[in-house]
Amino acid sequence: MSLTPPIPRRALKHSRTIQIEGFVRDDGLWELDAHLTDIKPFDLSLPAGNLPAGMPLHSLWLRLTLDRQFTIVEVEANSEAVPYQGYCNTINPAYKTLVGLSLVKGFRYALKERIGGALGCTHLTELAQILPTAALQAFGGEIDRNADPEAGQKKPPQLDRCHALRSEGAVVAKYYPKWAISPSAEAGKQTH
Repeated sequence: MSLTPPIPRRALKHSRTIQIEGFVRDDGLWELDAHLTDIKPFDLSLPAGNLPAGMPLHSLWLRLTLDRQFTIVEVEANSEAVPYQGYCNTINPAYKTLVGLSLVKGFRYALKERIGGALGCTHLTELAQILPTAALQAFGGEIDRNADPEAGQKKPPQLDRCHALRSEGAVVAKYYPKWAISPSAEAGKQTH
């Protein structure tokens, strides 16, 4: 177990499971299938009726189809279990507004603008927020790490997205040398 041992007396109140799978299609496009489930270990009384223990309160699916530049070309949302059937699940078509967005450039901001709050489903939108890093994990091996900036190739999208992969860091210097920035050059830019 990766965490410290739990305090002895605990009672499970809720389980959320998120599963994301990445696929390469025969036509060269990529797909991310994401599934979120919320389950209670006890019967739950809802305004719309009783939900038996172990049955999903939420079972939500989101599929993004991406081109090789991480641009969303197709979206499918499906709310198969929701607390208010006939209401919660009517928002699924709104997720098509994500088509055309880059998953690696400003996605989370655009997501909130297009389907944040009452414009979407809170849980589907939360699920969508974690897809950029899942896409980089799934398809990062398809990216040329030694792309030549002089040849007009773009910087790999995973760079400058976390502490370890910052352009002035040791990982980029070692594994992505063409994209490395020396720490002294970066400090000089910040003082001007």
